[in-house]
Amino acid sequence: MTRPVGELRALTGARGIAAWFVVLFHIRQSIAGLPPAIALLLSKGYLAVDFFFLLSGFVMWLSWGERLHRERWHAFVPFLRKRIARVWPLHAVMLSAMVALALVFVATGRADPVSFPFADLPLHVLLLQNWGFLDRLAWNIPSWSISAELGAYLVFPVVAIIFDWRRLSTTALLALAGILTIGLCVVIQPSPLLSFDIPRFGLVRCLCEFLTGTIVCALWQRSDGVRVAGVTAVGVAASWAIGVPETLAAPALFALLIFLLAHAVVASAPGGRGMHFLGEVSYATYLCHYPLWIVFKLVFVRRVDDVPPALIAVYIGIVLLCSTILHVRVERPAQRFIDGFGPSMKQARALP
Repeated sequence: MTRPVGELRALTGARGIAAWFVVLFHIRQSIAGLPPAIALLLSKGYLAVDFFFLLSGFVMWLSWGERLHRERWHAFVPFLRKRIARVWPLHAVMLSAMVALALVFVATGRADPVSFPFADLPLHVLLLQNWGFLDRLAWNIPSWSISAELGAYLVFPVVAIIFDWRRLSTTALLALAGILTIGLCVVIQPSPLLSFDIPRFGLVRCLCEFLTGTIVCALWQRSDGVRVAGVTAVGVAASWAIGVPETLAAPALFALLIFLLAHAVVASAPGGRGMHFLGEVSYATYLCHYPLWIVFKLVFVRRVDDVPPALIAVYIGIVLLCSTILHVRVERPAQRFIDGFGPSMKQARALP
């Protein structure tokens, strides 16, 4: 069964929700009067990154899998150019903002070499900081996952050129997805948490989940197994609740959720405009919220562990406004500019 290639609005909206889970995860301990149940939920906000990795693999296979397999290395440069255009310019802008902030700290006698290690800056500029070269997160902390994504962008074309998931049986694809998920669990075995030692395990965490996402897309393209996926998702969630480690349960549950959300689009459930907008600006939200939180605390907050909800609402509004501006003024123009280099898509397809 062939699925249409186009925007899956329910998945776009889900990306927006995931980005805000990361935001709330980073500020949760500062929110005054946060109910324990909500605090416990937000303490798992880092898992939204795993959802991102799986979703990214899904979207890359949907958009590029068939073309890379068909055109092989002729499609590699256009693919990589578009991915760099998507992730690097905004990363560079936010990293520059962090460097400016670090210089202010240095000038005012509050230098922080742990959070702002200038010697590591070249690796951060090149998005190589989470490839095993460093032993700690620094600068714009959330960008570690963009570094890991860059690794996935380099591996994915090789996988797509060599393998065509369309030629494998559903059983074989499910087995591969299971191997990747179990393999990730085994690799991070010292801890039951996916957030364990990100500088050491973040890249393999991304690669396993990204590739699982490509398989989920291949399964979605051929199958209407919504009922089976729904029942399985309930079972996985229940097993997680009774003690199965999140290193195994969370990726499996998110893969099933993405499969179900993609089918929701086919069933004409596009979601609201507001949710879709949050998804559109989600990358800007993800990268700008951490620097903004540092500045916000310096300017507005007296007690870091007791920020009134009204001030939290102001911060959320600032993040949303900056996300919109960065998306419109940085992301889109930078993508158009970088995409302008090299042959157009039609010309690239005509190359020998």
